[in-house]
Amino acid sequence: MTDVKTNHLAGETSPYLLQHADNPVDWHPWGEEALALARREDKPILLSIGYSACHWCHVMAHESFEDPGVAQVMNDLFVNIKVDREERPDLDKIYQVAHSLLTQRNGGWPLTMFLTPEERIPFFGGTYFPRQPRFGLPGFTELLQRVADFYRERKDAIANQNQDLMRAMQAIAAPQRVEDAELSLLPLDVARRQLEEQYDEQRGGFGQAPKFPHPGSLERLLRHWQRSRQQDNSDDRALEMLTRTLERMALGGINDQIGGGFCRYSTDDDWMIPHFEKMLYDNGPLLALYSQTHAATREPLFARTAMTTADWVMREMQSPEGGYYSSLDADSEGEEGKFYVWTPDEVQAALSAEEYAAFAPRYGLDRAANFEGRWYPHVFRSPGDIAADLGIDTAEVERRLDSARDKLFTLREQRVRPGRDDKILTAWNALMIRGMAIAARHLQRPDYAESAERALGFIRNTLWQDGRLLATCKDGHAHLNAYLDDHVYLIDAILELLQVRWSSADMQFALELTEVVLKHFQADDGGFYFTADDHEALIQRPKPVHDDSQPAGNGVAARVLVRLGHLLAEPRYLDAAEATLRALWLPMEQNAFACTSLVDALEEFLDPGEAVILRGEADAIQNWQTDCAAACAPKRLCLAIPNDAADLPEALAEKRPQEETVAYICTGTRCSPPIRMREELRKALA
Repeated sequence: MTDVKTNHLAGETSPYLLQHADNPVDWHPWGEEALALARREDKPILLSIGYSACHWCHVMAHESFEDPGVAQVMNDLFVNIKVDREERPDLDKIYQVAHSLLTQRNGGWPLTMFLTPEERIPFFGGTYFPRQPRFGLPGFTELLQRVADFYRERKDAIANQNQDLMRAMQAIAAPQRVEDAELSLLPLDVARRQLEEQYDEQRGGFGQAPKFPHPGSLERLLRHWQRSRQQDNSDDRALEMLTRTLERMALGGINDQIGGGFCRYSTDDDWMIPHFEKMLYDNGPLLALYSQTHAATREPLFARTAMTTADWVMREMQSPEGGYYSSLDADSEGEEGKFYVWTPDEVQAALSAEEYAAFAPRYGLDRAANFEGRWYPHVFRSPGDIAADLGIDTAEVERRLDSARDKLFTLREQRVRPGRDDKILTAWNALMIRGMAIAARHLQRPDYAESAERALGFIRNTLWQDGRLLATCKDGHAHLNAYLDDHVYLIDAILELLQVRWSSADMQFALELTEVVLKHFQADDGGFYFTADDHEALIQRPKPVHDDSQPAGNGVAARVLVRLGHLLAEPRYLDAAEATLRALWLPMEQNAFACTSLVDALEEFLDPGEAVILRGEADAIQNWQTDCAAACAPKRLCLAIPNDAADLPEALAEKRPQEETVAYICTGTRCSPPIRMREELRKALA
């Protein structure tokens, strides 16, 4: 048996990097060793950024990186660095921006960039390149030779281009500040209008394929509708756009109809065929949103969708130690979507005739194949219509469908599963902890709260070391400095979990994280950088403003600082939130729909939500807490603090226990007299 030769990735923890450890390419992880080698040999750096669940990353790897001939050219001409964008979002953000400036096209993965060895500034780049010329793209080997020749022969031109690129990147990294900006609620209406302009009237969602879920945009519609109701001017159109989109996604192929959980995006306008990878960072916010919208509408579909999502996460994505894994691949057995698709013969063999008679019209098996000659379940007909055709009642159709899904799920579990990226990322875990906590509260599911508690415990015990947070962990090895998102998402998640059950230790943890954010991430001119002040120096230190697949860290930071500032009467937090909103007012004013997390923070700063503090015996305050959770109130914080709770922050300790259960309702800096009757609390919350 011959030993498999490995490159410099063999000692890494990232599953994505380890997938490339036995490539003939002499890959290095990003680090001083590789950067020094490039400088010493005056070789340009070939920077390849991807992630484990990325389909086209796998395609490029099979075509080029596993080919000895291509690898030889790469090794001769470049220092080759492979980066997992999930572990190093700092590098990914920087070089995606550079790619868009250089090519005037959107980026993506795999990201392929060529950097100068001294400055690490990119002078050429792209995404996927085929081994042989196709899709209007040059062959990768030919491209490598041309790029290397250009580097050797045109260094002056590259230097001039690099200067222009860096000026553009610095302008993007530090948005222009409007010194005398007058903060107002105008961006709320601007975001609402801009979202409607992009809304797909027929199918829900925004824009055309590929269609992404955009949970932040949808939550903005939910908040806008909720605000309009409080002003006795209900914006039913905002609610319609929200619920139509959630309904179409829940019934579409982007939602795994057999096993639960959302795929990353739909490849078509109808939400039918997804890109099959499942990402933790999508499912956490969607779990929260479906739970909140169920609380607002009482629509059973939304509760059912939230529960199948949460159940999938606990079943397939939570480690025995408590942390949540990152993603599931799109591919299995070398084919995208193979795990998820069926033939009618397979389904008929697994189900009774009665079950198949309901399942086939419901999920389209009586229609033409919809995915490469096979069938992928997508809801086509309602149980009521099927019941009418079969001459049975709707409840019987629902029973048959439930039974059919259970049987097909059991059968599907016997297939070769898609690969799972089992690293545990702090930021993505925080998004799921928040989702689980909100679902636990609105759906009355204590098992979801227990799942969230286990994940938070893992982060605190493993990724919080010596007063600083780490970004990633695999197989017990935690490393890499945490980013802004890791900190502020986690603070947000803790605040949501505290609304399910009180923990003085968790509140203290949130405050420790907040102090780290203020000390190490805050910019002198307002707002927060993505990396800490003691992070590795890179070619750019951006302030995240716009939401992408995840909410912008500055928006979440401002919102949690507003909440904590009012809750704990801490002016430093409110000042930092205001400085952030003022520093980033211009992009928020111009592109409100792309900055919905900042708009949410602006709303809570200018029009604070209620903070409801319940004090009483632990058992007695549970019913009062249930009343708080019954309605959808995204701006409200409700904390049920038992009388015997110790180590409370001063502002909370001042809300003293009484002989019986009591509620204090505070809005901004104003608090109501104690409320001693449960019915009185219900009226106040209404």
